[in-house]
Amino acid sequence: MPLFVGGQRVRLPRSAAELVRAHPPLEERARLLRGQSVQQVGPQGLLYVQQRELAVTSPKDGSVSILGSDDATTCHIVVLRHTGNGATCLTHCDGTDTKAEVPLIMSSIKSFSDHTQCGRLEVHLVGGFSDDRQLSQKLTHQLLSEFDKQDDDIHLVTLCVTELNDREENDNHFPIIYGIAVNIKTAEIYRASFQDRGPEEQLRAARALAGGPNLSTSPLAEPPHFVEHIRSTLMFLKKFPSPENILFPGNKALLYKKNEDGLWEKISSPGS
Repeated sequence: MPLFVGGQRVRLPRSAAELVRAHPPLEERARLLRGQSVQQVGPQGLLYVQQRELAVTSPKDGSVSILGSDDATTCHIVVLRHTGNGATCLTHCDGTDTKAEVPLIMSSIKSFSDHTQCGRLEVHLVGGFSDDRQLSQKLTHQLLSEFDKQDDDIHLVTLCVTELNDREENDNHFPIIYGIAVNIKTAEIYRASFQDRGPEEQLRAARALAGGPNLSTSPLAEPPHFVEHIRSTLMFLKKFPSPENILFPGNKALLYKKNEDGLWEKISSPGS
């Protein structure tokens, strides 16, 4: 089934700007999102999603009420939500395997959704900028194309990507929005930054870094803390060259839960 905007079938254009010009509500929503101030999101109720990660939950979740991600330069942050029961998925896509990621996003929502319930699937795409290598433009096209190929009707509600998320300074281009959060209960999507990126921030960052060919696709556009983040991740990899043997004894998963202060707390064993 096709991708829709405002009830109209979308014809995939050559650029994101062309698509929003054809659908003025998209242009207005992107303008409003860009104009927001950045909210600092604390750890209470937060599940932070790193690059190449996916998280899904619903309003019934008693521990997590906010999904969020930032540090997106050429990357795109994708939110897919079922309006009937509020099941929400957020993922931070970098173009590594968009063809596989979009069906995974769809299946994750379906695992939380009762499709006999009234409602529809709505998608929000944010991130990227007018980078010299046109990686953002490529990822925008990949995501729109793959969502358009899915079996379910999907309604595009937010498109603030690539040239729609670009600012120029001293002949260099930068993203306007680096991060967003979504409130699971209210469906509000807003500009956000995060200090708490746990649990196991360095371990998760090392996984993403070890799986990719580049430290950065756009060094000039990275946020100020990027260098320190990469340095700490490399130090982690040096300390734990084989983390599966040291950090996962007996090949068991690391389990965490939110404590009363909203912080992640390690569960000593899977059975506890």
